[in-house]
This record gives sequence, C-alpha cells and structure tokens, in this order.
Amino acid sequence: MDKRWFGRFACVLTAVAALTLAACDEKSEEQSGTSTTTESTTSETASTTESTTTESTTGSTTETTTAESTEAAAPAQTYEGGELHIYNWGNYTNPDLIKKFEETYKIKVTLDDYDTNETMLAKVKAGATGYDIVVPGDYMVAIMLKEGMLAETKPNQMPNFKNVEKQWVDVYWDPGRNYTVPWQWGTTAFTVNTDVYKGDINTLALMFDPPAELQGRINMLPDMNDVINAGLRYLGLPRCNKNPEDLKKLNELLTNSKKYWRTFAYETIEKLTSGDVDLSQQWNGASMRVRLQLPAMKYAYPKEGFTGWMDNVAVLKDAPNMENAKKFQDFIMDPQNAAMISNFARYANGIAGSAQYMDKEMAEAPEIVMPADAPAPDFVPPCDEDTVKLYNNIWTELMK
Repeated sequence: MDKRWFGRFACVLTAVAALTLAACDEKSEEQSGTSTTTESTTSETASTTESTTTESTTGSTTETTTAESTEAAAPAQTYEGGELHIYNWGNYTNPDLIKKFEETYKIKVTLDDYDTNETMLAKVKAGATGYDIVVPGDYMVAIMLKEGMLAETKPNQMPNFKNVEKQWVDVYWDPGRNYTVPWQWGTTAFTVNTDVYKGDINTLALMFDPPAELQGRINMLPDMNDVINAGLRYLGLPRCNKNPEDLKKLNELLTNSKKYWRTFAYETIEKLTSGDVDLSQQWNGASMRVRLQLPAMKYAYPKEGFTGWMDNVAVLKDAPNMENAKKFQDFIMDPQNAAMISNFARYANGIAGSAQYMDKEMAEAPEIVMPADAPAPDFVPPCDEDTVKLYNNIWTELMK
C-alpha cells in the first residue's frame, strides 16, 4: 500500500473517530439529564438533534472527500495490453516475475496450477479452458505436438532466443524450438537423511532394497514413469521396455519393494522436513529447499542412473491471447527474468547469462551442480501406446 495514501486514510479515520466519540458523549449527557423538567429535556433533545444532524452532514462530506482523494492518489491498475492466462505446476511461478511482466506490458495475468503432466493434458483435452500458456515436461511436449495441441509460435525468431543455451535448442521434444522455450530443467533421484543413514547414498538400492534403518521410512512419487524408470535402471534394463521377461522382473521388484515404502506423495518437502520419512524420491530443486532447512538431507546421484527433465513454456493452439503469450515466451528468455524463476523454484533454466543474476547459493548448490563422476541425466522420450498400456497394468496392480 502507498504510504502517502495510508497517511491520508489514517487522518480521516482519526477525524471520524473523534466525531463518533463526541456524539457518544452528548448521548451520555442526554441520558443523565432525564430527571430534569420536560421543557429542559425537550430543549436538550432539540439541541442534540441539531448537533447530530450537523455532525452527520460533516461526516458524509468527509467520507466523500476522502473517497475522491483516495481515488486520485491511488488510481486503479489498468491493463491496456489485455490478459494472459497461465496453467503451470503448483509452487513453481515467482510472483515477482508475474508482477514485472504485468507492469512491463500492462497485461493482466491469471495463474492456475496442476500437479502432473497428465492432469494438465486431461484438462486441456476437455476443451474450453481459456488458458493461453501451459508448462509441459519434455515428453509431454512431444505428446501434445503429436496431437496438434500447440501453436507454432516460432520462439527461435524472437529477440531473446539468442540467450538459449545451445544444448537446449535441438532437443528431441521440439527440434529447433519452433513451439516452446525453456522454463526450468533438473533431475529426479532421491533425498536421504544422512543423520539416519550413514552409508553411501548414490545407489537406487536405498529405494528398492533398503537397509533396516530406512525400511518403512520411504516416500515414492505417485508418478508411474518416475517409479518404473527408476526400477528399470536398478535392474539394468532399457526404458520404454515391453519385453515380457523384463517386465516380469520389474513387476516383481516393485511388488517386493512396496513393503518398504511408507507413502506415495508429491509433497516431498513436507514429508522430509516433518520427519514423516527419511528418504523420498524427489526433484533436485525440491531437495535443495529441504537441505536449506535441514542440512543433513543429501541429494543422491545414483550410479545406476536418474531421470533428466525440462519443463517448457508452450502456447495452446486455441489460445485466446496469442500475441500476449508470445510476449511471455520472449520475456522469460531474458537472463534476468530466467534468474527470477530459478531463484524461486531452485532449478537451472537453460538461459545463458542468467547465472550472474542468480542467488549465490544456487551457483554452489550440490543439487544443481552435479558431481563430475555422476552419470549423465537420462531424458526419456514418450513410450509407444503398447508399452504405456503394459506400464499401466503394472502400475494399477502396484497401487492396489
């Protein structure tokens, strides 16, 4: 709130309060004089009525003046640039970034959130969402492009595209970047409380064949792809796998390991910081948030491998505010703006030059800066429909 406006408002409140107290004092005097003569009471009543009328008129005038003064001092925000409707993952959008975009382009932004790529896809497929922008993961971009759901906005021709790091230009989900721009990228492995477990944490065995101190103290993500791909890596088997013998081994592994798992939940930060679990499958940025609260929490880089991912800003083909959506895509490729996203969400962003604007702790975070001996992140393209059906059967049985 503007301090000058607040000062005027406080003065008005003080004046109104004084008038109210004066009226109450006169009412008290009026009540204390009921034992006097009728003539005297009548005279006092008339006087009180006249005084009250005067005060009421004055109060009305003051309120009118105050309203006019307030309106002049703090005009309502106007959005000549129109609107923009964003559908993004929860707790993933810096409010200051949205405010900066609104002030820069005079565009009113509304933000809704989802918890999985599949939730977003289902809602968009249902139609009539009114959304302009979505933020799908890499494999989901590939799916949405195949189904013709995204607008070809040509980010590669936008002014700020020069800032996109080369490794993120010719990506499998959008070669050359004709549709999407980077939002955040990271890895999915797990975080473990090293006050509870003192051994080597860089192995998936801690999730699938845990030591006694971690049994019953593990949270898994309720995400079919993350759990199944982790299991396949532990067994040394390829991803997008529909080999019957391989899937039999996978199913046995998951079924046998389930007894060690306490929960399936996306609330990984809360699970760890509350002490409900001591190990959770988790994204690296979320792990950093946990460590900043509890230094004993460490993010693992399993020797068997781990998932790499990138979330991307895409524009829906039927976006009602197409030009504003394109402005947002270009806006977040600016290094300062990309850094605002990373400082909030705690992930890397794929935009060159953003590091100088990022918090120092981001540049040094072990969750963000991978060890030299860690495996390269495994970016898994979407599997074919037959494989997905087989995975669904395994997942459905596991969730029973």
